[in-house]
Amino acid sequence: MKLAVLSDIHGNWPALAAVADDIDAWRPDKVLVNGDVVNSGPSNVACWQYVAQRAAADGWLVLRGNHEEYVAEWCGYAGPRHGPAYDLIRLSEWTYQQMGGDAAATTLATLAALPERWEWLAPDGTRLVAMHASPLGNRAGIYPFTTDEEARRKIVPGAAIFLTAHTHVPHQRILDGTQVMNTGSVGLPGDGAGRASYGRVTWDGQRGWRAEIARVVYDRAAAERAFFDSGFLAEAGPEAEMALVEFRAAQDARTRWRAIYGERVRRGDLALGASIRQFLQETEFQPFMLAANEVKIVVC
Repeated sequence: MKLAVLSDIHGNWPALAAVADDIDAWRPDKVLVNGDVVNSGPSNVACWQYVAQRAAADGWLVLRGNHEEYVAEWCGYAGPRHGPAYDLIRLSEWTYQQMGGDAAATTLATLAALPERWEWLAPDGTRLVAMHASPLGNRAGIYPFTTDEEARRKIVPGAAIFLTAHTHVPHQRILDGTQVMNTGSVGLPGDGAGRASYGRVTWDGQRGWRAEIARVVYDRAAAERAFFDSGFLAEAGPEAEMALVEFRAAQDARTRWRAIYGERVRRGDLALGASIRQFLQETEFQPFMLAANEVKIVVC
């Protein structure tokens, strides 16, 4: 059995197209999309339509990520449309509207109803389990720096292989006999590499389970243009620049930003846009910020 596992596409169509071509050339028996097809990127409709088409035509399996939940939650939304609470979720509203808003109720219901876990039992009785993050929740991920003690709480005991994603950082380890593999991210890799990342898993009767990370080069210039051409940077609010910075740097910036500024923004002590600009200007992400002549964005 050959299984390809991709995740965290985040609306990056050139990356998805390149990874899909690479997967097709590898010719797996099954393909699993382990969450976060959409949001935090500009080309959500193209990415979701492609994944849905491959699911229908070729049996691709699709799990729910936290970003599918963020977008689906806008269906019937009755919360505030201004202020800190709204600012912090505005990015997913842009994705929701791009995908059709209330007129796309069927698509949004499909996102919300995606399963959170997939398992496969090998002929020798060993088991593969995949989740977007972990049994503790689809935002409780496993990083390279996650201790073994903490990681034990985030895997399914007894699985021969546990496949996870969410953190955007590819990572492998063996823990109490379980092969743990975080397949990284197709659209927003967080390990400093500009190539898309996905996982290849194989099982056969002689060698058992094997797992490896595959990296794929794609047209990053086209992917960056989409941030501008789609209206994402101009319309999706201040956090859109953070998404672009993470794309350019191939590093996670938002986790640290939330730790430093998140509570102050939620309390209303500091505007979201001002906190993001301050954070970017004071960190190693400053070279990746938008130039003054690139696009007009709202910073408050």
